[in-house]
Parts: sequence; C-alpha cells; structure tokens
Amino acid sequence: MKQLPELRFELRHLRSFIAAAEHGSFRKAADGLQVQESAISRRIRDLEDQIGASLFIRHAGGVILTLAGQRFIDRARLALSQLEEGAREVGAIGRAEAGHLRVGLFSSLASGFVSRLFAAYDDRHPNVEVSFQEGSTVDHLLLINKSQLDLAFTIGNRQPHPYDAHELWREQVFAAMWDAHPLGARSELSWSDLAHEAFLVRPGGPGDEVREYLSLRLNEIGRRPRFLIQNIGRYSLLGLVASRRGVAPMLASETTISIPGVIYRPIAGEILPFFAVASPKNDNPAARTLLSLARTLGRPGSAHS
Repeated sequence: MKQLPELRFELRHLRSFIAAAEHGSFRKAADGLQVQESAISRRIRDLEDQIGASLFIRHAGGVILTLAGQRFIDRARLALSQLEEGAREVGAIGRAEAGHLRVGLFSSLASGFVSRLFAAYDDRHPNVEVSFQEGSTVDHLLLINKSQLDLAFTIGNRQPHPYDAHELWREQVFAAMWDAHPLGARSELSWSDLAHEAFLVRPGGPGDEVREYLSLRLNEIGRRPRFLIQNIGRYSLLGLVASRRGVAPMLASETTISIPGVIYRPIAGEILPFFAVASPKNDNPAARTLLSLARTLGRPGSAHS
C-alpha cells in the first residue's frame, strides 16, 4: 500500500486558502488577513506542495478554485471551524468560564458559608458544572489522592496528608433535641450535660467522623458516649430527635433546618474550624478560582453560621 504523504501545514495556510477562495484574489485575501500578498501566495504554494495538487487557477483578474480546490474548500472550512471552536472551549476552561468541578462536603449546602460561597461562585462562573459528594475527611483525602475530587471542605486538619489546607471559617456546635427536653430550658450546654444522652448518628462517611469527635470529647470528661446508629438521611434523623429517641450533634449551618418538635442548643466552647483541602498538583482552573473566592470570602478565626 502506498504511504500517504505527511502533511505539515498550519492554520495560517488554511486561513489563507479559505480567504483567497472567498475573495477570488490573493491581494484581497491579504488585505482581509492584514498580511502581505506575497505571504498569501507563499502559503498557498506551500499548501499545494504539501497536498500534491493545484488548488487555484491563476488569471489576470485573480484566482478561481480548481476541481481539487473545490473538493478541499469545504473540508478546510470544517477543519478550521472545529479547531477554532475547540480552542474557544479550552480557553474558556482555562479561564474557568466553563468546565467541571468536583467538591467534597462534610455537611449540607442548606446555609452558612458554603451556601454563600457557591451562590457567589455560580454568579461569577455560571457555565462551570459543580458536582458534590458528602463524606468524611478520610473519604475526601482518598478521593483527592485518586484525582476524583478537585477540592474538599473538611472539619479540622488533624488527618496527615500532603495537600494544601486553608482555614476558611468556623462553626459553633449545637445539640438538636426534642422541644420538651429538660435541657431545653438552658441557653447553652456542656458535654457533662449531654453525657447520659443517646446520640443519634448516621453510619459511614461523616457519621464515622461525628462518632470519633463525640468519643473524644466525652472521653475527656471520663464518659463513654452511647450511639444509636441510624441508616437514614439528615431530615429523617431530626424526625427521630422530635420523637424523643435521642439527641443529635449539629453544626450552626444545619440549625436552619426547621423540624416541628426540634430545638437547638449550643454547646459551650465548641467551635470547629473548617478547611479547604486541595492537591497542589490539581491543574483544574475552576478549582483554583473557587479556592481563591473562598479565601476572599472566608475570614480565618471568625465564626460563620
């Protein structure tokens, strides 16, 4: 089988060919592209040498396409159009005007700093598709390591990892309880107040982190927490709180969830720092713009509800 010639022409060759075909003149094509006529002539000659066929018939009034040129013009236009469209799409991704962003969350987007952050981000970058995944810090670090998450918002920064971590905001910890609970008369609670309560938690993901956190706090006062693990969603968990089956730890941003029969009381001194964690090797422009916006909106050391 005869080996096809290797083509080495550039976009400027295609643009010059298309311009000459549309204008019927090398001179007019040169004016349109703002180059010398000799440049157009040279590019057409190079293109013809590469292809191995004459593309134009030269005459005193200008040029007209040969049969080969007529066959080639539509393909040249299509190729140039696709390349230019591809360049625009990639450029938009590079400027974070478009693209896909994968974000790990510990809690919901119901309210608070994260909700405000993504409302502002969506206003600035409406063509970036954002997908969210809930999980624990360990879950998120594993997914970042596998390049399956671009960025994660985590509680604290105790887990060892090689990634960049930026403290963005802090949140008060609350206890959700039924409205007639004896502790409901207090304006704030201590861990000693909650030592004998049954804690309703969810399995896996954030639930594991919640249990670890509660165990740490109660062990500090010589108590062991009693957990009732419920494989249900956050709203359903609060429904169990309303039915007096136990109490549930909540973040300030989650206390906007209104469930009949449920009240929230702050736990004194329990303010948790939240971090944005991302790999320095992640080259997703959308992740960089999100992190930049988050650092602008966040004020480390302050509490956001």
